Amino acid sequence: MADHGASKINHDNHLLLDQPLLRLPHELLRKNIRSAHYHIEWDTNAVKDLLKETATNSINQKASKQDVVNNLDQMLARMRGLKRKLSTYAEEENRLYRQSTARVAHLRELSDVHTVEDVKYEAWSRQRLDRLIVDYMLRHGYNESADALAKERNMLELVDIDTFVAMSKIRQSLENGSVQEALAWCNENKKELRKMQSNLEFMLRCQQYIELNRSSCPKLDAIAHAKKYIIPFSNTYPTEVSHIAGLLAYRSDTPHEPYASLYNSARWKMLADLFTDAHLKLLGLPQFPLLHIALSSGLSALKTPACHSSQQNQSHQGQKSHKSATPGPGQDDEQETRSHGTASLQTSVCPICSTELNALARNVPYAHHSKSHLLEHDLVLLPNGRVYGKAQLDEYADKSRLDEGEVKDLVTGERFREDELKKVFIT
Repeated sequence: MADHGASKINHDNHLLLDQPLLRLPHELLRKNIRSAHYHIEWDTNAVKDLLKETATNSINQKASKQDVVNNLDQMLARMRGLKRKLSTYAEEENRLYRQSTARVAHLRELSDVHTVEDVKYEAWSRQRLDRLIVDYMLRHGYNESADALAKERNMLELVDIDTFVAMSKIRQSLENGSVQEALAWCNENKKELRKMQSNLEFMLRCQQYIELNRSSCPKLDAIAHAKKYIIPFSNTYPTEVSHIAGLLAYRSDTPHEPYASLYNSARWKMLADLFTDAHLKLLGLPQFPLLHIALSSGLSALKTPACHSSQQNQSHQGQKSHKSATPGPGQDDEQETRSHGTASLQTSVCPICSTELNALARNVPYAHHSKSHLLEHDLVLLPNGRVYGKAQLDEYADKSRLDEGEVKDLVTGERFREDELKKVFIT
């Protein structure tokens, strides 16, 4: 009889993996509103100050009519510029609202599905797999392939191509030895990075200082840069600031630490990783691809201790067979039957025991099962510690044409006499 409890969909658990699907548009909306509010405050204050100054000078007869007209033209130009900026923010807001609506509708489709046997669940889970693949490709820089897949599957509203493309451009600029794009991003998100206590901007300024020391620029330029951008962090990062200060006394080919590490070109890769982590954390996204999280959960749900112990037993048996002498007559057929039986059992019954997934599942935790199911009632214990149903062993012995009174382990292929078996009682 089928286990209806196992086939029933737990919607809350499914949505755990899809939290970033709604979180990112929400974070981008907040950022869009903050940026629009900043420009409104900045431009309106500037217009108010200029209007007040113009009115005061006009009343006091300190400004000519032409000056008043010029000031009015400046205010009108500033307001037109503000209108263009707000139009851009309004378009972005509408785009994010459309994106959020499409994602809510996508998740609502799951609420109408109650079991995994439903044909609608197969289509929905396939689309989610496509989303996870696009997310994986975007995180690893395959932007064009991700865009092509999203267009082919008609799910552009369900993936965040623009966000990851912008992130990959800044990351690539860091890997190419430029900090300007990353610093501009830090300036746009200065308040949020400060709340996160991120050291990204400090590390970027330090890298600028390192490059000034590496180049043929005058040392005074490096000192001026340190005074302006690095010394203010002396209370927060005292050790790093002291190392940076001592860099003036060492050339780029120095073997002494920590200065050799500061001059090491591998720092650019470290800065790129640091920026990626800060970017993902700022937007509330997981540090690892969602495909990795889903795959790890699936492997853990299927993994049991027997999955890798069987592989160890096979390798041990293989070593013993290599050490043994040439088999006698009739032993070739026996070994061939054993290997084929073991291989077919593992590849057809357990996905974790397959060659493709066994290595991937080695470091994930075992599945936590709240319920256990015994398919056999007449259980027996083999001398190697494995437990099987007696009827299952007898059936396998008949198929393997064993001698009467012999049984064979279904996984390892070991043979035992029936009088060596012990009955198992479940309490």
